[in-house]
Amino acid sequence: MSNAIHYINKNHAELKATEHASIPEQAIDVVVGTVLDKVNLLKALDKALSFPNYFAHNWDSAWDCLTDSDAEHLRLDFSEVQQINTEDFNVFKSMIEDAYRDFGRPQLWVVG
Repeated sequence: MSNAIHYINKNHAELKATEHASIPEQAIDVVVGTVLDKVNLLKALDKALSFPNYFAHNWDSAWDCLTDSDAEHLRLDFSEVQQINTEDFNVFKSMIEDAYRDFGRPQLWVVG
């Protein structure tokens, strides 16, 4: 299991029963809305991390902007998500894991 991505049950997150399962207070919310896909993930990252104007709304550009940011912790809440493009979500998770492996950040907290 990766140290970059943590999956937390919503009830468990609210209880914060263990230190390793607690979401850091400084975690930045990545809000995707009801559809989790490439377009919404990239828009949400852009908004959450205030990417620069040259962000090209593709995975490579997201990688560049993400690794240039100071983001240490991200929180992705699935409470409103009704539809998931699993291929896009897997690419997003791979990007987070690669960034964490190369730069030691960010960590992603997936709450569902």
